[in-house]
Amino acid sequence: MMEAAVAKITFSMSWNSMKYPIVLVLFFLISACCGSKSAAVNSGTKYEKEIVMVKIESDKDQPEVEEELPETELENPTIDDTIIEDEDNSVEIEDVLEENPEAFDHSTWDGLLQKHVSDYGEVNYKGFKQDVNELNGYLNSLSDNAPANSWSEEETLAYWMNVYNAFTVKLILQNYPLKSIKDIDGPWDHRFIRIGSKWYTLNDVEHRIIRKMNEPRIHFALVCAAVSCPRLYNKAFTAKNLEEDLSLLTRGFLNDTSKNIISENSVQLSKIFKWYGGDFRKNGNTLIGFLSEYTGIDISPNAQKSFMNYNWELNE
Repeated sequence: MMEAAVAKITFSMSWNSMKYPIVLVLFFLISACCGSKSAAVNSGTKYEKEIVMVKIESDKDQPEVEEELPETELENPTIDDTIIEDEDNSVEIEDVLEENPEAFDHSTWDGLLQKHVSDYGEVNYKGFKQDVNELNGYLNSLSDNAPANSWSEEETLAYWMNVYNAFTVKLILQNYPLKSIKDIDGPWDHRFIRIGSKWYTLNDVEHRIIRKMNEPRIHFALVCAAVSCPRLYNKAFTAKNLEEDLSLLTRGFLNDTSKNIISENSVQLSKIFKWYGGDFRKNGNTLIGFLSEYTGIDISPNAQKSFMNYNWELNE
């Protein structure tokens, strides 16, 4: 028993002497583990921060999606908006057309003129003959739609001027080929123009209708199918463009030296001014005043006046 007691005491002393180092070892082991875990966590946090920083820096080069949306919406309007705009525009256009319609549609004549007449008034009568059915259709339309009292003065004048020129072309085609309109017997006295229920000659249309409308510039727009006549304008007359076209044709005729030679002290004029001189002296106007206005030349009231020879050859 004594030996057992001694052994117990010895073991107890050994354990007491050893347990402190063991505790210390365990403490260090646990601390090491915790330190590693903390380091790992800290390391991961730092890595994540670096990723975030890279992402933020990268995003600086890219526009925000919200900033792009307004541009996309402006460039690509919705279908509904487009339909509304189209409807609004169409209504506005229709309103304008209803407010200012032409009393008569001269587009057929306009197309024929542009097709068969040069900018200098040279007429391709052979080409016109190929389109004679289209021309006759236009003439029939003129015949069946006489001017109404509701028409404006511009619409009425444009109508009769187109009547005169289109039926003059018709008269030439009926007798073509020929060298001059004067080869036709009494060309201006043929009663072949029907307007409504009445029949007219070219003289009727010019002298009894058009000249009574007190517009002297018509003398540079009506065509007698001759070289010395005013050129056949290669556009149809319309109310909308009548003022502009009459001024254009008047200036062109007066400044054409094959028809008129005008200076400050001398005027050699087309015989149109001899035949119709009175038309340019109405309402207190003078012939010299008219010539000065459309030539831009300050012509002396005492300028010498003469008339040029008239060439009746066909204007082709």
